[in-house]
This record gives sequence, structure tokens and C-alpha cells, in this order.
Amino acid sequence: MGETFAYKEYLAGLLAGVATVITGHPFDTVKVMLQKHNTEAHGIKYKNGLHCTARILQAEGVKGLYRGATSSFVGVAFESSLLFGIYSQTKQSLQGGGQSDVPRPQVIIPSAAYGGAIISFVLCPSELVKCRMQIQGTDSLVPKFSRYSSPLDCALQTVKNEGVTGIFRGGFTTLLRESIGNAVFFSVYEYVRYYMHLQLKPTLSDHSNLTDMGIGIVSGGLSGVAFWSAVLPLDVAKTIIQTALDKSSTRNPFAVLNSIYIRAGLKGCYTGLGPTIVRAFPANAAAIVTWELAMKMLGINRD
Repeated sequence: MGETFAYKEYLAGLLAGVATVITGHPFDTVKVMLQKHNTEAHGIKYKNGLHCTARILQAEGVKGLYRGATSSFVGVAFESSLLFGIYSQTKQSLQGGGQSDVPRPQVIIPSAAYGGAIISFVLCPSELVKCRMQIQGTDSLVPKFSRYSSPLDCALQTVKNEGVTGIFRGGFTTLLRESIGNAVFFSVYEYVRYYMHLQLKPTLSDHSNLTDMGIGIVSGGLSGVAFWSAVLPLDVAKTIIQTALDKSSTRNPFAVLNSIYIRAGLKGCYTGLGPTIVRAFPANAAAIVTWELAMKMLGINRD
């Protein structure tokens, strides 16, 4: 694919990111609240995702579910643009410029892992700000005097109190989560898409746009579920590392997970699984459908 098309792939990815945040942010807020509160030794314990959602809605209304969404919109839009753009470009390079109908793991996995590793440097600061804003909401353990007034205030205070490295707290964990998770995500996406096209295209040739959208919803949704099923423990560790009140606490995700496992077992390492899986399907389905539609409108052929 020529260089002239490169920007289109990044633009399509940006639109996919916006769709992801609109659809998935409320579920993400619930997930972060569960991860923060239900893994702490003291504090509020939510029965489940619905209980947490009800408390947020009761105390703050719908805006409480979109707490931290500003940094998320900026971060996820930019990150999604990079991820889809880098994935597409790297995949083409590894394929030697030719299109391959059959998914090839030796092309998909390194392309996705590379894209995931790159975006982790964008995601880490934006997710740190997002998580710290989210835990200030309902049933917060954060003292009122030390709360942030806005995402920008949060970022500035973090740099002031912890230095520039403070904004990248949890960076290694984010890199692990994104490189492993995206290798899983794009592998599932490419294979599900390929086999669904194989089964459905010959029988539904008259309704190709509708068929493409259906395939996008299923392949995107299942990919999202696969991503989070694979890396949720790393995400739990990341939330704990990024929201720790004690700045000298460990940044080692395996040490964090070990302490959670000792206290709460495997279930503790998968805290927030409910809202995460519930969010993963619609948010990633929206991202993939938006991405594929944008690619088509921009004249880029995915087949």
C-alpha cells in the first residue's frame, strides 16, 4: 500500500477509538472502582458490578460513570489511531506488500504486539490520570483535601509530586498488557473474520454491507472478550500500581498479583471481570465496525 494511504489508516483508527470510549467508558469506571475497592484490605466492598453502578448513579448520576472520560477520549483516540495504523502498516511490511487471504500468525502476532508496545507509552499516562479521577468518585478512599479538580490538575500534580517518571507509573505493566493483549485481539479478529467471510459471503452476496457489519460486530466483540480474558490480571495490577496512595509501593505487577492471590485467590486477580466482559463486546464491536466502515469510506480495501 502506498504512503498516501498511511494517514487514512491512522484516521480510521482514531474514529474507532472515539467509538470505543463512547460505548465502553461507563463499564470501565465500574471496573476500576471494583479493582480499587474490592482488592484493598479496608474500605467499601461492592457485591458486584451492578451494585457498584447503582451506587455511582445514586450519588452522581450518569456523569459519574463518565468520570475521567476527558483523558480517555484524548488517550484512546490517539492510541487507537496509532494501534490500527501501526498494525496495518507493519502487517503490510511483513507480508511484503502482497495481500494474503489466509491469516498468518507469524505476521499478525508481531504486528499486533509491536503496535501494542508502542501505544503503551501513550496509554500509560492517560490511564493513570483516568484511574485516579475515577477512584475519586462514589465511596472514595481519597481524602477530600488531596483530590484533583480536573484531569489536567491530576497530571500536573502527579508530575509535581512524583516527577516526570510518576506519570509513567505502571508503564511496564501497561506494556505487557498491551503487547500480549493485542496479539490475542488481532489473532482472534483475523481468524473469526476470515472464517465468517468464508461461511457467509457465498450465501449472502446480495447483502454485503449488512453482512460486513454483522461480521464486524461478532469478530470485534469476540476479540475484545479474548483480549480481556487474557490480560485482566495485569490490568488489576496496573490499577493498584497507578492508584496507590503510597508512592514508594511496588511497581512490580507480579508482586502485586501475588499479594492479591494470597489474600483473595484467583478470583481477586480477576476483579472487575463482569463489567469488563460486558463492556468488551459492545465497545470492541463498535471499534471494529467503525474502523472497517471508515477504511471502506476512505477507499482502503481490507479483503
